[in-house]
Amino acid sequence: MSALRKVLVVDDDAVVGKSFNRVLSEKNGYIVTTVENAHEALKQIREQSFDVVFTDIKMPGMDGVELAEKVRASQPWTPVVIITGYGTTDNEVRAKAAGVTEFMRKPLSPEMIEESAAHALTPAAVPEMAAAPVEQVQAKESRVKNIALFLAAPFIGLAYAVMLPVVGMVMLAKLGTQAFKARNQKK
Repeated sequence: MSALRKVLVVDDDAVVGKSFNRVLSEKNGYIVTTVENAHEALKQIREQSFDVVFTDIKMPGMDGVELAEKVRASQPWTPVVIITGYGTTDNEVRAKAAGVTEFMRKPLSPEMIEESAAHALTPAAVPEMAAAPVEQVQAKESRVKNIALFLAAPFIGLAYAVMLPVVGMVMLAKLGTQAFKARNQKK
């Protein structure tokens, strides 16, 4: 992996966050941030971007499915993976309806953590939104470039108008100097 990937782990059990940190940071070069509840997670997401969010379902205050809905609403390209000890069918249906990438049941092995992170970070993990941020960024960059070129065009034209005679005179001077030197060398 060439670039460090940023992972947010949201779980009120500190052991889970430490497990993710140990497995992903040491072996795979991820940067892992851990928080204990959804409110802290939303604050972190506002302050920095993450490549994937892992969240528990049962937490004080807002639950993991509600967090997944908020993340998907504000950053639909960010994969959200549910990790839970309450792996009921109802919870899984709610999570899938919220648009989570994967639903995992605790306890998690190091291999499960590694595989889930790798899977969540593939473009196909969030197929309906995978291309959206790229297209949005490209469209915004294109607009910015067009505006910049529009504003710069008169100055570019002025620079050409001013510099063209100067460049021509420099070239003539250089050719004249070469001709003068060649003439003097013949004598």
